Amino acid sequence: MTTDPKAPRPLGELERVVMEQLWAADTALTVREVHERLSLTRDLAYTTVMTVLDRLAKKKLTERERDGKAWRYKASAPRADLAVDLMRDALDQAGDRREALVRFVGQVSDEEAALLREALSRLEAREG
Repeated sequence: MTTDPKAPRPLGELERVVMEQLWAADTALTVREVHERLSLTRDLAYTTVMTVLDRLAKKKLTERERDGKAWRYKASAPRADLAVDLMRDALDQAGDRREALVRFVGQVSDEEAALLREALSRLEAREG
């Protein structure tokens, strides 16, 4: 199966942990600030954090701006937008979208099923 190189990919564990810091922040963070926050629970080199943030910027998952000699990073979209992109890509790769959707719906909780029904009702009302 051939995949689109521009399609979103699931985040690696360290990328996810870094993105969690960016999503939780009120403002854009420097590499040092991300490193300090992660150092509370992990033993990571500063250069590792810098490399991950640079990679996330190249993947367009973060935006960065110069602040003197440092870069400030922020998430380019809310966490939910990334989830939507990953779900859409997974459906595209599934082959049989209908079957994948049916199997997915079969695994959701009652609360999630209610949310899906509500979202579909809003969609129908908007189209009708």
